[in-house]
Amino acid sequence: MCYFYDYRKMKIIIAGAGEVGFHLAKLLSYESQEITLIDPNKKSLAYADTHLDIRVVKGDATSIAILKEARIDTCDLFIAVTSSETTNITICVLAKQLGAKRTIARISNTEFIRHKDEVGFTKFGIDELISPEALAAAEIELSLKQSSFNETYEFEQGALTMAGLTLSRSASFVGKTVKEAAEIFPEIHFVPIAIQRFGTQFTTIPRGDTKFKRGDSVVFITSEGGADELCKLTGKVNREIKNVMILGGGQIGFKTARDLSNKGFNVKLLEGNRDRAFDIADELTKVLVINSDGRNVDLLDEENIGDMDAFIAVGPNSETNIMSCLVAKTKGVKKTIALVENMDYFDLSHSIGIDTLINKKLLAANNIFRYIRRGEVVAMTKLSNLNAELLEFEVKGSSAVCNKTIKSIDFPRSAIIGGVIRNGVGMIALGSFKIREGDRVVVCCLLKSIKRVEKLFI
Repeated sequence: MCYFYDYRKMKIIIAGAGEVGFHLAKLLSYESQEITLIDPNKKSLAYADTHLDIRVVKGDATSIAILKEARIDTCDLFIAVTSSETTNITICVLAKQLGAKRTIARISNTEFIRHKDEVGFTKFGIDELISPEALAAAEIELSLKQSSFNETYEFEQGALTMAGLTLSRSASFVGKTVKEAAEIFPEIHFVPIAIQRFGTQFTTIPRGDTKFKRGDSVVFITSEGGADELCKLTGKVNREIKNVMILGGGQIGFKTARDLSNKGFNVKLLEGNRDRAFDIADELTKVLVINSDGRNVDLLDEENIGDMDAFIAVGPNSETNIMSCLVAKTKGVKKTIALVENMDYFDLSHSIGIDTLINKKLLAANNIFRYIRRGEVVAMTKLSNLNAELLEFEVKGSSAVCNKTIKSIDFPRSAIIGGVIRNGVGMIALGSFKIREGDRVVVCCLLKSIKRVEKLFI
């Protein structure tokens, strides 16, 4: 839930200038928020200080003096994302006691998240726990579940699902407008919410007269059954994934292998570090662990990579992840997923054939960004490569949209309602649909229209 409804700048302090902290500081500074970044490493701060419009404080964030120097007593949101989860938990406890209104701690032990209500972290002063590694593992699992799509996101455990794909010539509605497609397929359970034309960087919110074209990257919202309909009409096949090969035995690879093997997948994991490989093999008895870095093509052939339904590259090097996925594609693997740290690789990787890209920084930012959006924001995600956000708002009795039909709402043209979840059931909501108090409304909007949309749900 978001608790900040006024339109002044939020005062946000970030502890930790590593990859997640810097990326968050960069994105939040673009939002014209008042950002302070704390880190003991002078080099990490120097780059942020010269490239971002933020304030930096050099020092250990566990120091009360440093927190006071960062003006913790006026802080709306405190985010601890250092590499140490114990440090993050400690800092958040201190920050809350010193006046921070809300705190978020990055952790790696997912047990903390599973048992957060039982332990009662809020009593200690920690309002939210996030694990970029656990978010990445969950994203991978969802991508395997919806294997025909490039990008997916679930709202309310799948009541509504976002699905992104590229339209091929075989798509039934290529060459037709949105209105024409709706007339031909009136009983469908999906709606387009964003389109990026082939070869461009421009994102548009589709209207009735928008024409679908071959090569378009289109994002849809689907209700129950909509994903299967979408596959059928676009010529995609949502193949069942059973045999999976994972490159990289770090936290993401380990969590993914553990979760998939526990759900009945046949998993092979490649890990280059011998000691780490043996440790994983001892702990994950259902997983076949191979001591290899995955760049040996002959070894991949020996391990029957061509028989795999999916190849997941989550090693520490983005370039190795991309190249190994391309090798997997040449061997006939239908679904490839690569972990990439460099955001610039997203366009390149899609154009050369990798199905799904995962970025820890982006996932962490999405999870945290909902706390700076105004209105009752329940969930949000930024669309990869598209200048747009998907936001899930909970409608209050005082909201401007409450008890109004969608067509009567003064909605900006650069935003669209994709669907509504009512009493746990997802629905594709058209113009005559009346929004009620308690509804959860999923909205796609370009960045320029976010403030106008937020006002409708305050």
